[in-house]
Amino acid sequence: MPKKIKKSRLALLFALVLFISCVPEDHLNIRIEPLGKIVFDLDQFSEIFVTDFLIKSQSKGLDLNAEIIDYFSSELRNNFKGKVSTKKITMEKEEVFKNEDFWKNLSADKEKTLLLTGSIQYKEEVRKAVLGRRKKDSEDPFQAEKTLTVQRFYLLNLDLYLIDGKTGKALYKKSFKESKNYKNPEQTAYFAFFDLIKVVKEKLFRDLLGERKIQLRYLIIH
Repeated sequence: MPKKIKKSRLALLFALVLFISCVPEDHLNIRIEPLGKIVFDLDQFSEIFVTDFLIKSQSKGLDLNAEIIDYFSSELRNNFKGKVSTKKITMEKEEVFKNEDFWKNLSADKEKTLLLTGSIQYKEEVRKAVLGRRKKDSEDPFQAEKTLTVQRFYLLNLDLYLIDGKTGKALYKKSFKESKNYKNPEQTAYFAFFDLIKVVKEKLFRDLLGERKIQLRYLIIH
């Protein structure tokens, strides 16, 4: 055997042994829940009013305002130390969120109040696709059975505001855009809405309450 080939094989063997020795023998999966940083502190207020939202579009048969008011007021009562109330209002244009006098008049007789409001758009789409699948009795990849699949797609766009009841100024604003595709063609807009609004709530409460978020970490064991 030529010396050059022998040396190259020895070098390759040495590199392989070195690589194996560096590979960790085992590891542990550790789930941690770090506390998020609070972006907006709710404790400076004694009462939160959840108002009607400006509805840009919604699915038929779904009362978005009723559902979102009930959902947020219920979640806030479970997490906010102060009082949570609801308030019926009428909005027609997006510009209302910049109208400080409008919001001041809603709670002029109360101190340390916060208004939770916003605009919402909820869309539903039925998507059809033709999928090809190889026939069981055929080895030819070009001979495929074509099937038509129907799926439902839901999109939730939400601009959320927290407005100071005393000054009428927006102290917090965040836009959420959540979507989900369902293979079940019978999936209803009602249940899909709660899947999406739950995601919004988790992101929102992370800012307001510093809610914990589960993360996965690896601990290497030698």
